[in-house]
Amino acid sequence: MATLVTGAAGFIGMHVADALLTRGDQVIGIDSLNSYYDPALKHARLARLVEQHGDAFRFTAVDFSDRVALDAAVSGRAVERIVHLGAQAGVRHSITNPHDYAAANLVGHLNILELARHRGVAHLVYASSSSVYGASATVPFRLEDRTDRPLSLYAATKKADELMSESYAHLYRLPQTGLRFFTVYGPWGRPDMMMWIFTRSMFAGQPIPVFNEGRMERDFTYVDDIVAGVLAAHDHPPADDGVEKAGGSIAPHRIYNLGNNRSEPLGRVIDLLEAATGRRAVRDLLPMQAGDVPRTFADIGAIGAELGFVPTTTIDMGVPRFVGWYRGYHGI
Repeated sequence: MATLVTGAAGFIGMHVADALLTRGDQVIGIDSLNSYYDPALKHARLARLVEQHGDAFRFTAVDFSDRVALDAAVSGRAVERIVHLGAQAGVRHSITNPHDYAAANLVGHLNILELARHRGVAHLVYASSSSVYGASATVPFRLEDRTDRPLSLYAATKKADELMSESYAHLYRLPQTGLRFFTVYGPWGRPDMMMWIFTRSMFAGQPIPVFNEGRMERDFTYVDDIVAGVLAAHDHPPADDGVEKAGGSIAPHRIYNLGNNRSEPLGRVIDLLEAATGRRAVRDLLPMQAGDVPRTFADIGAIGAELGFVPTTTIDMGVPRFVGWYRGYHGI
């Protein structure tokens, strides 16, 4: 039996697949390999997985929003659990390309739920997002906070995923865990994310776009800590016992925040990038972008108490690690 990892060529997906394979699990990876960002990076991630793990990792390029193609891709393969990390990411991209999000995040999530239901999988872990909290003024963000006022279509699709999952947990008793990720960064990250954009611009001697004139705070979470939380969830499916779970469900469905439990000022991260790159940042102060929020901060009490999750990587450690990887990847 194996774990199906969707988005296996993506940033978090590659790291989760690597961790599962390293401990001896079998992994079936799927990914559409679309051109949202340079597919060469996705192929490089896949090549690394194959080089390190050989036949224990089996990959198929498929768009999971295509139900027929998804069914064909996993036909004849025994799937015990699913880690659903594939999605159309990005708050700003959702404003200009909304249909991409309807296909990948709504139809795609439904297709994975149906696959899990018909295969009788032991557990489906799926990626949600801190974006569901909208512009909540209460920090840290708690699972009990309202999440019905999204500021972007991306956030709305992630909340919709949680609701669809709740219905499947209720109707079909499908064990599920939703993880609200908070600003993930680290080696093999995405080129559309702040850490990569700033680092690239600083090495090129170009200005960095600093939105809300720098009055921003984020709960920056290093990818190794995210992987630890995903695997902890993967290994401990929620019980179907009628007891209320984290997030409020009495079905076998729970939701956790997965963050670093620290809200860091953007200026401090830029200072760390300057120290790691040896370059001075030219800060282009800009207004707040549509759909963005000024601050994120995860309350991780539930996942800490129930699964023993404790983040170990501060930005003082993680930012230099990312820059070191970036130098090596680009030969700087």
